[in-house]
Amino acid sequence: MRRRGAILTALGLLAAGGLALGNTPAAQAAVACKVTYTASQWQGGMSANLSIQNLGDALNNWTLTFTFPGSGQKVTQGWSATWSQSGSTVTATAMDWNKSLSTGGSTSIGFNGSWSGANPAPADFALNGVACNGSTPSQSPSPSPSRSPSPSPSSSPSRSPSPSPSPSTSPSPSTGAAPKLKVSGNRIVNAATGTPYRLLGVNRSGGEFMCVQGRGIWDGPVDNAAIDAMKAWNVRAVRVPLNEECWLGLSNIQSSYGGAAYQTEVKAYVDRLVAKGITPIVEMHWNYGQYTGNSSGCSDVHASCQKPMPDAQYAPQFWTGVANAFKGRDEVVFDLFNEPYPERATGSAASGWACWRDGGTCSGIPYQVAGFQSLVNAVRATGATNIIMLGGLAYSNDLSQWLQYKPADSRNNLAAAWHVYNFNSCVSTSCWDSQLAPVAAQVPLVAGEIGENTCSHGFIDQVMNWFDAKGASYLGWTWNAWDCSTGPSLISDYNGTPTAFGAGLRARLLSS
Repeated sequence: MRRRGAILTALGLLAAGGLALGNTPAAQAAVACKVTYTASQWQGGMSANLSIQNLGDALNNWTLTFTFPGSGQKVTQGWSATWSQSGSTVTATAMDWNKSLSTGGSTSIGFNGSWSGANPAPADFALNGVACNGSTPSQSPSPSPSRSPSPSPSSSPSRSPSPSPSPSTSPSPSTGAAPKLKVSGNRIVNAATGTPYRLLGVNRSGGEFMCVQGRGIWDGPVDNAAIDAMKAWNVRAVRVPLNEECWLGLSNIQSSYGGAAYQTEVKAYVDRLVAKGITPIVEMHWNYGQYTGNSSGCSDVHASCQKPMPDAQYAPQFWTGVANAFKGRDEVVFDLFNEPYPERATGSAASGWACWRDGGTCSGIPYQVAGFQSLVNAVRATGATNIIMLGGLAYSNDLSQWLQYKPADSRNNLAAAWHVYNFNSCVSTSCWDSQLAPVAAQVPLVAGEIGENTCSHGFIDQVMNWFDAKGASYLGWTWNAWDCSTGPSLISDYNGTPTAFGAGLRARLLSS
């Protein structure tokens, strides 16, 4: 939405003098545990996930330790715990939101790492100082990300596309973490099972505008209780708009709201979403670059409003940082840019689509543009294999030449993003049949924003009917407690009380 204006936790990685094994809690006879270690590796790098199951009495806090068998193995980045390493000993300490483990309960944590020489799996896991006798390490080598096998490419026009999944084939996980996802033909699927998976949910605005306005990072609560309110709607995906300058911590952003502070908040929020079984979609919403041309949102060079395209000066740096933060975590989806509108600046759809893909010097846009091919390349250069979403022209409402200008992706892991409000151009089923259906036949189609300015849901009902029939995905704008007469707002409070507009999406999510 252009009108207004987000994973991993703070790592706490220490130097050689970091947290030592002797600092772990004292062993307790009632502690019993099982750890399942699963990792993939490539030359010099690895990504590991650890499932911790409590087989003893309920725990109010926990610390996991293990020792790397190889001399050159190191944790470089972790999530869902505070990670540190001293010599070959690794320590992972619970976060506030996952520190309680009931009897039989489990939690998942993970890390990215590096290695040299050899990369054997650790086996001596201990929880609160007590050996986990049920530990079951499992490690399978995989090729370097640049050489990894890709999912099947989309069906060619001469072949029948894969059948669209029905809504009943993509249940929202009631327990456990969000699944890792990938593209298979024209569907998003659970990477482990191959089951079609629809991204049905909401946007959570705030992370794009609060920081640049010097008012904080979030607009409203983003804690576990707030996520539980979303779960009560059967939300299974949340799109999190971000601010380029705040993530990068540029000089115009207050340090308490930018750089490391902002990144830590974003990572922690997305981490909580994943732990609750919700797919996070992280997205660059506002960016640097002065634009005062047709449909300009502001004259400010800073990231304080919607710009027509990403900027070449900072956008590749932003996406390199985000991709490095989330690589190895394919439960997180990347949406490269909110709502492009280069055709408004360049003067035609043809020049707009060329600018969209190729960037560089685009007529009517004073700053150098980062085309979507360059941003896809920046993400993949990090080794990240996450699904990437790309919106089209006209504030992501025009997908008419999306397939023709689709960037090359070494992973074949792209989805088309589309936005629609009742005041856009492509708002009829005839337009959707002619423009969206061909795209949905070849790649996954995600309506990243649906909404209307009527404080009702008659229009989005039509949208959801069409997308449900195609087995495609959609997310309502927005899970913020604003007055729906000032813009599409789904809730009147953060307990999840729906507005008259939000009632339509809530009913559909609960029935899906």
